[in-house]
Amino acid sequence: MKQKTIIVGTDFSKGSYVALELAVDIANKMKADIQLVWVCREKMLYTDDQNNYVRNLALQKMDDLCKKWQENLTDNKITPFIVQGKVAPVIASMAQKVDATMIVIGTNGASGFEKYWMGSTAVRIVQEATCPVLSIREGFNFHKKLERILVPLNMTTNSRQKLPVAVKMAKAFGAKIHVLGQYENSTQAQTIAIYMKQAETFMQKQNVPYVSETMQSKSLADDMLAYADTINADLIVISTEQDQVLSSLFIGTTAQQLVHHSLIPILSVHPADINSLAR
Repeated sequence: MKQKTIIVGTDFSKGSYVALELAVDIANKMKADIQLVWVCREKMLYTDDQNNYVRNLALQKMDDLCKKWQENLTDNKITPFIVQGKVAPVIASMAQKVDATMIVIGTNGASGFEKYWMGSTAVRIVQEATCPVLSIREGFNFHKKLERILVPLNMTTNSRQKLPVAVKMAKAFGAKIHVLGQYENSTQAQTIAIYMKQAETFMQKQNVPYVSETMQSKSLADDMLAYADTINADLIVISTEQDQVLSSLFIGTTAQQLVHHSLIPILSVHPADINSLAR
């Protein structure tokens, strides 16, 4: 069986360190290796000496991080990579080459070594990656057990395709899934009821503990986050709901809002492309 791999992007900020620590926990649960990646952007500085200085400093930081976290890995390994280019396409390309289980990134990288990993960059990584992307805010309490996973379902036809990914995470961490069906009017409520029944049947077959609830929503993102707070959710699994006409360079506004603003980690899954995480 091919070794699973998790790609972790870093810019040496607190947010990216939080992402790395959670990625180590996930890697141990899923028996996956970690590729730790720092992207040196083209024309980042003005002289070769400056560029060499930054690359050497980054290499030292990468080596220190790998030595530190290798001790916390069980039967897997962490390997550093320094790559030049634009952050989002580089991370996405690396993940595709190794058929990565997921990409893990911090979304608050505005302090420390660089400022490459702001929310807009996280969104671009979600847009370009062909595997699930886990985005984590700096303030997330990663020492808390992953016990409750929120899986929202809406009217989009691909909304249910994230369920196998959520089930895989639930089994790995012994978590319960909370399925939230969101609809805007009574006509949609009938369709959501069908989707919810299908989701419940799937999780029963997978023998995963779950609860399900429906609500009428005026704002999918706001109501979803409010509900996540009420159940003290540890992870939200969403579909990016890509526009198949406009291509993968665009994701739905709800997904963008969640990646930008959620204080709870967001696992973004592309429709019809759930990759190895759900196998």
